[in-house]
Amino acid sequence: MTPPMSRRAKIDRQTSETKIAVELTIDGRGASTIATKIPFFDHMLTLFARHSLCDLTVRADGDIEVDLHHTVEDTGIALGQAFTQALGDKRGLRRYGHAYLPMDETLARVVVDFSGRPFLEYRAPAGVATIGTAFSFTLIEEFLRAFSVHAGINLHVEILYGRDAHHMAEAVFKGLAKAVDAACQLDPRVEGVPSTKGSL
Repeated sequence: MTPPMSRRAKIDRQTSETKIAVELTIDGRGASTIATKIPFFDHMLTLFARHSLCDLTVRADGDIEVDLHHTVEDTGIALGQAFTQALGDKRGLRRYGHAYLPMDETLARVVVDFSGRPFLEYRAPAGVATIGTAFSFTLIEEFLRAFSVHAGINLHVEILYGRDAHHMAEAVFKGLAKAVDAACQLDPRVEGVPSTKGSL
């Protein structure tokens, strides 16, 4: 099935705390331009684009002098909104995707359903160290929750085992990328919307 040319989106989100601009092309080649002023987060979003084969531009200007939380969460919101916009009525969509992603000593499992019913089930070790000097590991869950709610997806993420915080975060973002890529593929056998309800 040839992907429709319309599977693209542009989101501009502005609040008193952040200004986020996202451009997404689902049927891309994994190209990205990411600038959030949070280097580790830039790295994770670049990995997401590369391994999902979506083309992605993210520009974020947030109150990182207060905390990184607002920028990370609002970027998740905007990215989720971009997927909702780009997928439209989801006709022909495979809908489901999953990935097991190893990263050295870490193994993560990510499962996604573009169901229109947002839910995040997130399981990770407690007390994981901060990454670098500032990026709290708890921000991973905040990003995933914002993304799942605004993309309208049922998202299950579990770090099955791991020790290194960077490796665990990277396994999650790469696993999310591969699961989203699988779910966003079009299947010529699917007639209309992939739901007995007739809509997602």
